[in-house]
Amino acid sequence: MWQILRVLKKNLVWSIPCSMVLGLIFGHFFDSLWLKKAVVPLTILMIYPMMATIDIEEVFSKCSCRLQIVTQVINFVIIPLVGVIIGKIFLKEYPISAFGLLLIAVLPTSGMTISWTGFAKGNMHMAVKMSIIGLVAGPLLAPLYAKLFMGQVIAMPLIKIFKQIGVIVFVPMILGYLTRILLIKKYGQKKFNSDIKAKFPLLAPIGVVGIIFVAIALKATLIIHNPQLVLRSFLPLFITSSLRCNRISFLPISLCNITATSLSNGGIT
Repeated sequence: MWQILRVLKKNLVWSIPCSMVLGLIFGHFFDSLWLKKAVVPLTILMIYPMMATIDIEEVFSKCSCRLQIVTQVINFVIIPLVGVIIGKIFLKEYPISAFGLLLIAVLPTSGMTISWTGFAKGNMHMAVKMSIIGLVAGPLLAPLYAKLFMGQVIAMPLIKIFKQIGVIVFVPMILGYLTRILLIKKYGQKKFNSDIKAKFPLLAPIGVVGIIFVAIALKATLIIHNPQLVLRSFLPLFITSSLRCNRISFLPISLCNITATSLSNGGIT
């Protein structure tokens, strides 16, 4: 089993496109609405293994104000402006699509930030903090940005959103913390660090591949019947995501922090 999971993690560059294709086929030929029930469990599975490998107490004890400020300025100033500019260039005749691009630019990532930072051996403690701050600030700022840049008035269901934040971030965090404490108590710190700890990240790719499969399956009908929409949206999304993931290498921060910062606003929810 562990060998299969190692292969899956090592070959995510192929596993993810395969899951997208399979999701598209499944969603086209079968009723996929029931897959919505799998979204939360798969999201938790994507984050929980990473949470079990870190010391949660260090997450809230260590502070890097400069790093957090840089990340949130990128998240909520630079990237929304980039989204607006790209929307006006490529989606001028499609205001709804431009509006959607703006929301993508304003709302930062969550589960994928934590799991991919773990895969890339980045700073997990900072990634968790960035995710929490971004998930709280994003829904609060989205209506303001929508009105300011697009003249749109949107109502954000904040109570529902914050409940989802609790499920997506804090439930896996608590489960990971309890798992880590129990395993260290049973096997000892040395055995946990040498043998057990390395196995947890192998579980996360199941959640990553699964959530992508579900997301594509749920939208398969829309994608297949509206190929022009996919083609029209691809270039703006590609440019925005590329800029988000690659624009911070010049910053005077360490490589592991660059990884966390980049993935915290890399455009993958």
